[in-house]
Amino acid sequence: MKKYSYLLLLILALVVASCSKNKDETKSNSAKKETKKIEVPQKKSNGIVLTTTNGKKIEVTKTDKGFTFSNAKGKIVLVSFFATWCPPCKAEIPHLNNLQEKYKNKIKIIGVLIEPNKDNDELKKFMNNFAINYTITNSPSNQIFANAVGGVENIPFMIMYSKKGNYITHYLGAIPEEMIDSDIESALKK
Repeated sequence: MKKYSYLLLLILALVVASCSKNKDETKSNSAKKETKKIEVPQKKSNGIVLTTTNGKKIEVTKTDKGFTFSNAKGKIVLVSFFATWCPPCKAEIPHLNNLQEKYKNKIKIIGVLIEPNKDNDELKKFMNNFAINYTITNSPSNQIFANAVGGVENIPFMIMYSKKGNYITHYLGAIPEEMIDSDIESALKK
């Protein structure tokens, strides 16, 4: 019984460990130049168009039960909202890399950067530094998508969608890889 109590406390601590999206970045980046305000593009046709770091477009379409993604037909989608300054976000990258590798043709992991005006070259260096093997989007439409899922206030924040685009579950904060893996296995059986 004591063993289960410690496990429950550990899981609770990991769930609570998250970064606030509104973190004052000037504390760690006081020397950075002030960023310009940019206009967020409106929805295009019936979806939101996200742009990957290599310029590819992903059309995200709202459904009654979730979202579909043009680059993930027939795959489970795990969307990870993150920022490059967020320690728990950085900590989850190796786990997401492992899951993308393990389920190569069965899931699509999409990292959605929630950091306005991030330079694509700087983001690519971050991706190389962490050997990210999944898709990362970096566009003003990222915020439109974050709002469309109900708003993203704390990160890391992940949402899992079925092959048909139906909402399965979500995760707030640092989550053990085994928990996500178990949810993927369950979703693949459906």
